[in-house]
Amino acid sequence: MSIATEIIGVPETLDHFQSESYSPYHFFSSAQWAKFRADTPLTLTSDEVNRLRSMGDPIDLNEVRRIYLSLSRLLSSHVESSQMLFEQRNRFLSLSDVTKTPFVIGIAGSVAVGKSTTARVLKELLGRWPSSPKVDLITTDGFLHPNAVLQREKLMQRKGFPESYDTAAILRFLSAIKAGRPDVKAPCYSHLVYDVLPDEYKIVDRPDILIFEGINVLQSRDLPADGKIVPMVSDFFDFSIYIDAAENQIHNWYVTRFMRLRETAFRDPNSYFPSLRLDHRCGGA
Repeated sequence: MSIATEIIGVPETLDHFQSESYSPYHFFSSAQWAKFRADTPLTLTSDEVNRLRSMGDPIDLNEVRRIYLSLSRLLSSHVESSQMLFEQRNRFLSLSDVTKTPFVIGIAGSVAVGKSTTARVLKELLGRWPSSPKVDLITTDGFLHPNAVLQREKLMQRKGFPESYDTAAILRFLSAIKAGRPDVKAPCYSHLVYDVLPDEYKIVDRPDILIFEGINVLQSRDLPADGKIVPMVSDFFDFSIYIDAAENQIHNWYVTRFMRLRETAFRDPNSYFPSLRLDHRCGGA
């Protein structure tokens, strides 16, 4: 499924995709997609959307109406169906006292494309369903190797690429979540100090829904040389969302966000980037 919006600027490609009879995807314009909202109520205010969006993200309450409410409705159907299947399977197998596992939503996409905003908005919308599910949000930032490890392995310039993450720790975390274990620890990351925070964790205690967001969470990989099957992060997802945009727009969003950070967070004396100052002189760094 692909949703074309005016914001990401891909309507001109929509007809091409729709003409391909064998595409495994359904393609919708934002106007078409908005109709799937039906009677889904808008439970967020404009102030709440402003609080949830990342720096420089153009999302507003109108986009929540056009895009996110239909997505919330679709996710509600998937979660309800998953819960129904869980109950029916247990009755069929005469099982009792079986731990219900969270419904896991994976969100991936480029840097600066809006992953974090999407994840936060969905968390709020899903948590306000009539059933009041418990929704947790975890990002992969905390699963980056600490800077000391990246420096030792000469990977600091590759930070954010797949090899800079502790993939084994991610798989252990998701395995524990899907096993229904209580009080699963997720490491914390600070963008201010640009590093994993030692001995600081977020506790995930059997939520109804877990949103797992990160650049590489839908990344595939080749089989190991020994032929042994190794699970991928996406194997643990019940529903996956990939956020895309035109490359030039992603570039513009990234630069805009970076320049704003130079004027704000980077000026904090505790920042990892204290030397990055916006120099307005000609030729300034």
